Amino acid sequence: MSQSIIGTPYKRIDGRLKVTGAARYAADHPLPGMAYAYGVYSTIANGRVVAIDDTRARAMPGVVAVLHHGNFPALHRTPDVAMTFKDILSAAKVDERRLPFEDDKVAYPGQFVALVVADTFEQARAAALQVKVDYAESPAITNLKDALKQKGAREGGRGHSRGDPEAAWQTAASRLDQTYNTPVETHSPMEMHATTAYWRDGKLYVYEGTQGVVNHRNVLANVFDLPPDRVEVHAPFIGSGFGSKLWPWPHSIAACAAAKVVKRPVQLMLPRAQMFTTAGHRPETLQRVRLATDGNGKLVSIRHESFNSTSTTDAYTEACGGVTRSLYSCANVLVNHKNSPLNRGTPTSMRAPGAAPGLFALESAIDELALLRGIDPLAFRKLNLATRDESLNLEWSSNHLPEAIDTAAQRFGWHARNAAVGSMRDGDEVIGYGMGACNWEAFQVPTDARVIIRSDGTVLVQCGQQDIGTGTYTVVAQTVAQLTGLPFERIEVQLGSSTFPPGALAGGSWATASILPAIAGATRAALTKLREYAVMSGGLLSGSDAASLAVDCGHLVNGDQRVSFAAVLRHQRIARAEGNFQSGAKGGDFSYRSFGAHFVEVRWDPGISRLRVARVVSAIDVGKVVNPLAARNQVEGAIIMGLGMALFEASENDQRSGLPVNNNYAEYVVPVQGDLPDIDVTLLDYPDYNLSEFGARGIGEIGVTGLAAAVANGVYHATGKRIRSLPITKEKLMTL
Repeated sequence: MSQSIIGTPYKRIDGRLKVTGAARYAADHPLPGMAYAYGVYSTIANGRVVAIDDTRARAMPGVVAVLHHGNFPALHRTPDVAMTFKDILSAAKVDERRLPFEDDKVAYPGQFVALVVADTFEQARAAALQVKVDYAESPAITNLKDALKQKGAREGGRGHSRGDPEAAWQTAASRLDQTYNTPVETHSPMEMHATTAYWRDGKLYVYEGTQGVVNHRNVLANVFDLPPDRVEVHAPFIGSGFGSKLWPWPHSIAACAAAKVVKRPVQLMLPRAQMFTTAGHRPETLQRVRLATDGNGKLVSIRHESFNSTSTTDAYTEACGGVTRSLYSCANVLVNHKNSPLNRGTPTSMRAPGAAPGLFALESAIDELALLRGIDPLAFRKLNLATRDESLNLEWSSNHLPEAIDTAAQRFGWHARNAAVGSMRDGDEVIGYGMGACNWEAFQVPTDARVIIRSDGTVLVQCGQQDIGTGTYTVVAQTVAQLTGLPFERIEVQLGSSTFPPGALAGGSWATASILPAIAGATRAALTKLREYAVMSGGLLSGSDAASLAVDCGHLVNGDQRVSFAAVLRHQRIARAEGNFQSGAKGGDFSYRSFGAHFVEVRWDPGISRLRVARVVSAIDVGKVVNPLAARNQVEGAIIMGLGMALFEASENDQRSGLPVNNNYAEYVVPVQGDLPDIDVTLLDYPDYNLSEFGARGIGEIGVTGLAAAVANGVYHATGKRIRSLPITKEKLMTL
């Protein structure tokens, strides 16, 4: 296959729609007669609703209804079943299984306790503020430390054990035993969660900010007891989600139910404050890491035991040790995950779930042990890298991590590092160098696609997979252009509707690896059908061997004969040549992962207590790079998110009420343009054909993993202070 299109950087084909405002998001659908909903949210963390006085609210202008547990329609929960990659297209997964308003219980602050529906958004909001709720409040648990003390911990699964880590620890030459903490992080995408829903002839139509239209449809079908074909969910454009929009949350179900009750279209958008309470978050973690080496610096024992917060209604596990089980070679390994319930909304996946906080702990500990042994941290890592996946007893499908480390180290200038703490200076600033490995799973999951070659010579592509802002529209067009030779302007890509052939979730870094084989298969099927039409009796290439017809720049070619796609169809008076294909899931033969390394330059000015990251140099091994422009953008965005994790982000809660106190962009601090360092990303571009024909692996998550540890390691090199609790703030540096 020619690589002239696959592997070439292209600007996003949906870019003009976005910058001109033509791209329509979930809240951009002003339907005729639409009403607006606004929530009333619990101000307590635990207890029950005793009474709701909505008299004043119902009397206000424009108010259509006030809904709560006393008058809300009866709904059905989604079965709590395990989801596997093989059944991902039929899954109906939620993170918060409790339905909105299903009883009078309050499990967390910010929980829906009532919903006002009115003619305008302003009327709904004003009326919601007039709904008076009386509570019977119970003592609440508001942080992980108290949860572990009062409730203990329960097994979270996804652990791993091999060898005898305790026995190896006892006889080891060097040992490290440290605990690391990460706070609650909140996704905070620019586009807030929104649902626009209406019913027509017993069928439910929904515009939703979701990373999975098929899963979302399946959930709503369960909740409202409808056949799946009686629900349509559309999400052609999403203002990112980072995992918070993977699964349906209560607002979506509430909006759909409200639309049914008032018999009008209803739109419900979560206020920014409720993005911090009722739409998921990365949970708080406490991680104990114990590492031991022999006299030569080889790891002989690894134990990574993590605890994370979850809600009292759902058990969510942040699998922090998922990378630990396989990244480094060691015969004796224990990985264990436990969770403890507290009065906070249910956590959910956040970019690189498990791996992001887990690699902060592991890569910090690896650095600490290397320095304890007197070994350069880079050399220590390379000495201990696993050459196969020892946790699964499988070969890597492809692994170029040693080259990634060497490439990034050379570009960064690691060789110039003076190992002595605080020894590198530039004027008033002390310079620190830190590094960290990054790692993420690679997947190909079932995906369906449809490709239609039309009689006007254009191609229509449809798939029920979403583009969450990562460039999926463009890589799909690249795939079709690669196989047909048509220019992008002749290719129309439609994504993000449950009416299209079912696609997978846009999460887990599996979108590109999953959708490309489906698009390619459907394109080939359409071309096969077109060839059959061309050689039919009376066809333009009648008498030719269909299988031998070549494809070139939108034409079928047989020797000197050259016929356009459009001419073939018009000649036979056929409207289109359609092809459908479903890609499958990969597994069993190899261990599929992506690899990389970050190198970070930290600068600390003790005179003014200023800490900043000046440079980040990364090299990433993610298989074939389909679109280098979009791929590099993904890694750069993940690095910036990793900087937020390292230096800024923490959702803070009032320990009395449990309510978040920094639930806005002014006080929940994320990196902005002035915080950004110079970022240098190298993509190794080694196709992984064991995973798919295109050799592409996921790239969205890996960039955030290991970055926080690299920053922490650089901070130690500059200051001699080891920060084991994120975020790394100047206050922590000044008090240690």
